[in-house]
Amino acid sequence: MAPTTIAAASSCMLLKTPFSSKRGSKALSFNNGRRLSKRLFSCNAIYNPQVRIKREGQPETLNYRVFFEDASGKKISPWHDVPLHLGNGVFNFVVEIPKESSAKMEVATVELYTPIKQDTKKGNLRYYPYNINWNYGLFPQTWEDPSFANSEVEGAFGDNDPVDVVEIGDSRGKIGEILKVKPLAALAMIDEGELDWKIVAISLDDPRASLVNDVNDVEKHFPGALTAIRTWFRDYKIPDGKPANKFGLGNKAASKEYALKVIKETNESWAKLVKRSIPAGDLSLV
Repeated sequence: MAPTTIAAASSCMLLKTPFSSKRGSKALSFNNGRRLSKRLFSCNAIYNPQVRIKREGQPETLNYRVFFEDASGKKISPWHDVPLHLGNGVFNFVVEIPKESSAKMEVATVELYTPIKQDTKKGNLRYYPYNINWNYGLFPQTWEDPSFANSEVEGAFGDNDPVDVVEIGDSRGKIGEILKVKPLAALAMIDEGELDWKIVAISLDDPRASLVNDVNDVEKHFPGALTAIRTWFRDYKIPDGKPANKFGLGNKAASKEYALKVIKETNESWAKLVKRSIPAGDLSLV
């Protein structure tokens, strides 16, 4: 299957050697070297590559993978190599699960280049019991540290994954699509004792994006959305015989300011992870 090209927006922030600047030029290019032994943390450069999507295998099979490639065809990681920050409070969001679908797609954090695949349990493909009603995915270059107990959320430890994003816009995304979003709120879900942040955000391309800038705006312009998101994530495991998930922070959606705090802290945790200041365990750093 021919790769699909997706234009990623310009950005600056935590970069690493796959994005290297040629001497005497402001343009950034991907480094063809495979080893990622050195990370560059800078906010001086502009990044505007062509990210291509390459699908391997057939959808809804165990070997289906959605890989990301740079313009030269070299595989890159949607978790580590797509920058988080775009400036002015805007972030890159990688779609894993398009709205109104039920296949539980996720970045394979333990596989080389961390492609998107369908999650499995006991060798079987996993599906939600009903469709998810929003675009769902991750913020790249974030990580919920499983060794950190969050004193603000019942001392829960991170779930060892990138931060989840619930994008509430009208358009249906595609698996692997990179959207420019602004965060609006944060929900502190506790899943079997682990902290699993859900950042509520909206694509800048959405017609109502200019109307919503904080949690109260969501209630005004997307009435009932926050309650619906909380209810969906609270209850989706119940049909499988598991207890309902819980939420910290008083069972309420926190403000945009708090969401930005979560993003900053988990971005810093990711930086420590890729610098190997924290043991990676089975996680792929490539």
